[in-house]
Amino acid sequence: MTRATATTWSNWAGNVRANPRQIARPADEGELGDVIRGGDRPIRMIGSGHSFTPLVASEGTIVDLGGFSGLRAHDTERMTATIGAGTPLGQLTQLLHAVGQGLPNMGDIDRQTVGGALGTATHGSGLGLGAYHTQLLTVRLVDGRGEIREFSADAQPEMIQAVGVNLGAFGALTEVTFQNMPSYRLRRRRHALAVADMLENFDSLMRSHRSAEFFVIPFSSHALHLSYDMTEAPVSAHPPEQDEDGLKTLKMLRTTLKRLPWLRRKLIGSALAKIKPEDFVDVWFGAYVSERRTRFNEMEYHLPFEVGAKALREILSMMERDFPEVYFPLEVRSVMADETWLSPFYKRATCSIAVHHDAAEDPTAFFNAVEPIFRKYDGRPHWGKMHSLTARDFAALYPRFKDAMELRREIDPDGRFISPYLARILDV
Repeated sequence: MTRATATTWSNWAGNVRANPRQIARPADEGELGDVIRGGDRPIRMIGSGHSFTPLVASEGTIVDLGGFSGLRAHDTERMTATIGAGTPLGQLTQLLHAVGQGLPNMGDIDRQTVGGALGTATHGSGLGLGAYHTQLLTVRLVDGRGEIREFSADAQPEMIQAVGVNLGAFGALTEVTFQNMPSYRLRRRRHALAVADMLENFDSLMRSHRSAEFFVIPFSSHALHLSYDMTEAPVSAHPPEQDEDGLKTLKMLRTTLKRLPWLRRKLIGSALAKIKPEDFVDVWFGAYVSERRTRFNEMEYHLPFEVGAKALREILSMMERDFPEVYFPLEVRSVMADETWLSPFYKRATCSIAVHHDAAEDPTAFFNAVEPIFRKYDGRPHWGKMHSLTARDFAALYPRFKDAMELRREIDPDGRFISPYLARILDV
């Protein structure tokens, strides 16, 4: 095991920093157990640092689980795979495809680790498709006493539901088994449409494809509609990604036309209306994943699906009235209901709305203005994205919150995983 001392840690966006006494990199579960029993508390686990909340921040010990990575086993007939929790999703996609398997769904970022994605309920889009934690068949973790625990969906379904979304507060995840599907190809299509048409036809546009999402471009009156459908067609030419160039253009127009909002709207709207529709076929991960180089901060809330369009209309109106500095698109997705206790999608089909803000600029005023709209519509925040809620709020939003906290205290009776931030959001 390696240990680094007097180290500064920062997340991807740069908005969360910590000065832990040590960063430990255990090579196996024995070493991990020693760190949990003997390390300075709080003990916090690191994935890829792609969360925007202080989930990893610790003045005690940060544990890098990079040593727990790779494909441990797979079953070709059952389409299952056992995976190290420290495996980055981008690496996992290649490993699964090589053995003929595919994740049923993905988000458009593959930098997260398996453990980090599970810990925060990371998701893709599709009303018939669940977040990553809905694929769980087994979970293996090291608890607050440094002991190994294993749970399976067959023998202990409630335990899988309890720890499937865990915020790194129920133990250090080391290995999971996913229920996958045969590797597949997707036809991805993208076209621009007027925001008015998007809102008018929101339900049908979301439901008429296996997976669909919108990127709503502020101050343009337009959105991009992306759809994904399974196909037997051969892989076709993948058009070059232009998202980063598009962001640079949006930022430039925001800055130069600050006093001419009508011209900004005209120029962006005209350019979007002329965008050629995109239509190609690729293997599943090639269709889902996009490159994200421009750093941002993000707030995402998960609302009942039936109020999604109404909430989005209100957010856009507020945003374009009061925040001309915002230029990042809003991302709008849907997610299937599930049974996981701390899942934002617990027992309800969901519309997820994410707002973004340039990481080099202060997002506070904008996020403070949009959050009350999310909350007005009974939104549950993404665990890894910025919000202001406390444990009392979460207890009201999650019917099994009390049960989850009782189990957490049983798994970690000495609170070794509980940082000040986790105490604020988990301890009523």
